[in-house]
Amino acid sequence: MRVLVVEDELYLAEAIRDGLRLEAIAADVAGDGDTALEMLSVNSYDIAVLDRDIPGPSGDEIARRIVASGSGMPILMLTAADRLDDKTTGFGLGADDYLTKPFELKELVLRLRALDRRRGHNRPPVREIAGLRLDPFRREVYRDGRYVALTRKQFAVLEVLVAAEGGVVSAEELLERAWDANADPFTNAARITVSALRKRLGEPWVIATVPGVGYRIDTGHEDESRG
Repeated sequence: MRVLVVEDELYLAEAIRDGLRLEAIAADVAGDGDTALEMLSVNSYDIAVLDRDIPGPSGDEIARRIVASGSGMPILMLTAADRLDDKTTGFGLGADDYLTKPFELKELVLRLRALDRRRGHNRPPVREIAGLRLDPFRREVYRDGRYVALTRKQFAVLEVLVAAEGGVVSAEELLERAWDANADPFTNAARITVSALRKRLGEPWVIATVPGVGYRIDTGHEDESRG
């Protein structure tokens, strides 16, 4: 999952970003409305986390533009206000959830996971495919009933592949979904991470390489290239 955090309090924004990364959620940070709109125009995000009171176009205005774009991107509003009319206004703008400051990072993570599940047409929180069982809430993975310890980045990559349900995911898309805006588009990070992930999951290899295209979960364990 990749989210955009729009928050003008630098320390809070960095704390949220770093905390989400520990939960295998890639996060980019924008400190004002103009930067947020620019990042939305060039990157693909699963969820926007918007502080309502920011410099430049407000969080409310950004929410309006996201809704008007028709992208269907879920919006979680952050605010210091806890009044019902403020929440009513936020939901009226198209917000899908609301979190009042101060908040626990764990609660933010749970809400983001819930929004991501809804975005995926109510797909089950625990996903199973080809003998894999992935629980994004507990950040646990099992292969044929055996627990597999993964790094945060390996988990993030596997989550993207599992969500594709056997479809091919390119290295570029893996960088887009599992890394943040600082990722070098020419890096071999995706290939290296997939290779390490494949070894962690063990044989028979469950991640197949489609030469020149990308990677997919091998639902039939076909004999394909494993590079």
